[in-house]
Amino acid sequence: MTSPIKVQNHLFSCIPDHEWERLLPHIEKVEMPLGMAMIEPGMKLSHAYFPATAIVSILHELENGTSAEVAAVGNEGLVGISIFMGGGTTRSSCTVKSGGYGYRIKAKVLLEEFNYSVELMHLFLRFTQALITQITQTAVCNRHHLLEQQLCRLLLINLDRLPDNQLFMTQELIARLLGVRREGITEAALKIQSAGYIKYSRGHVTILDRLGLESRSCECYKVVKEEYQRLLPERIAV
Repeated sequence: MTSPIKVQNHLFSCIPDHEWERLLPHIEKVEMPLGMAMIEPGMKLSHAYFPATAIVSILHELENGTSAEVAAVGNEGLVGISIFMGGGTTRSSCTVKSGGYGYRIKAKVLLEEFNYSVELMHLFLRFTQALITQITQTAVCNRHHLLEQQLCRLLLINLDRLPDNQLFMTQELIARLLGVRREGITEAALKIQSAGYIKYSRGHVTILDRLGLESRSCECYKVVKEEYQRLLPERIAV
């Protein structure tokens, strides 16, 4: 019988059975509460994390203390690509922005498996390429698109990584992720809510019209989503 763990993360579900059986004893379930600081700039990673119900924000911070989100990782991927990309550390920080749980594997074990298995290597590298696309598209979006469009993109990317249409994100958190003032988020959220696409109340966002939200977003959301679909294989039947 296939482990129920395997279906909780897309990368896990794409691992062939003969590779999965070797990896399974090294997988540990962990709680990932909202606000948990997982990685700090320059920190050598002890584990790679595979979110199941949590979403992790990859942030780039400036010397003056401000920051902005460059990517989000949920149950489609992993946190800790620097383990196998050769850098060892990263200049970004990673913080849980939607609480839940996930799984982790020791960095040493993951690197050994990456070097041993060509199948795992190709899978993790394809995910890394998709993640790089998200990072670069976010940079372009933040420079050239309206705040309202950026907000729609952010909501949709998070929605894709959750099991329902409910998001729990305060305006303060959203402003920090987009690197803007809270007043701008308030104005943009009111416009989207007035159009009937979302309902917002005290940090609780309900998506009422996903297609409407997609139409209000810029092309960046579609570009990122299509790249993930192109690079990552379908889930293996389990």
